[in-house]
Amino acid sequence: MYEEILYEIVGASCIITLNRPKQLNAWTNRMGAELKHAIAQAEADVSVVAIIITGAGRGFCAGADMKVLQGLSKGKQENQIPDDLDASPGDADMDESFRGTYTYLMSVRKPVIAAINGAVAGMAVPIAACCDLRFASDRASFLTAFPQRGLIAEWGSSWLLPRLVGPAHALDLLLSGRKISAEEALRMGLVNRVIQHDELLAHARDYVAQLATNCSPTSMAIIKRQVYQNLMDSLGKAEKEAFGLMLETFQRPDFREGVQAFMEKRPPKFEPVH
Repeated sequence: MYEEILYEIVGASCIITLNRPKQLNAWTNRMGAELKHAIAQAEADVSVVAIIITGAGRGFCAGADMKVLQGLSKGKQENQIPDDLDASPGDADMDESFRGTYTYLMSVRKPVIAAINGAVAGMAVPIAACCDLRFASDRASFLTAFPQRGLIAEWGSSWLLPRLVGPAHALDLLLSGRKISAEEALRMGLVNRVIQHDELLAHARDYVAQLATNCSPTSMAIIKRQVYQNLMDSLGKAEKEAFGLMLETFQRPDFREGVQAFMEKRPPKFEPVH
């Protein structure tokens, strides 16, 4: 079914690879639809603890396909997406802000990790920002390029970037459209860590393996929802909600198993997210 991505289950990881390497994985509507469909599959697969998104070849994603943009500038539309790619992953009860075209990644009930193997440009920057964690190759680079194309801060990047790197860094990246290295992205807080290029995917898989060994999938799903939903709330509301969730947690098998595993000095055996 997939023409522009690859889908693979390795251990507890679902690895989704953007697969248009000759175009540096430039984004198309079909790629977006395939990714969303694949994310829905991975979310429903009880063997998957976390989802890794990466790119084939030298780039992670070069942003929107320039041929598509050229067509749009002349009034042409992209080809229709087949109905069999229609999917709706994520928690439908989350705020609609996290159910958008790409922000739906923030509502997915499993961690989504961007393993950034190369250049990230244009609209790929907010897409990567919608992932929960970003591990970057030491060869990766980032540029928004929006004002250089006569565009604006696309796909929620004016909300996402200030929350990741602060308003001053966000304005620098958005106003100038300049290219930054992986190391500068790390100093800003745009990525979580920088990894030697050849070890990037293995590092992401090892991270997921640690989650699978040590962490409750249900707890991670609730924590992820808390973090994003509480960005829209006051501290008092977040604390009150956390108290109620904590009381609910005490009644779950995962809590009993977590305590018992700690007392018995063994890895816990948590139930998957259904």
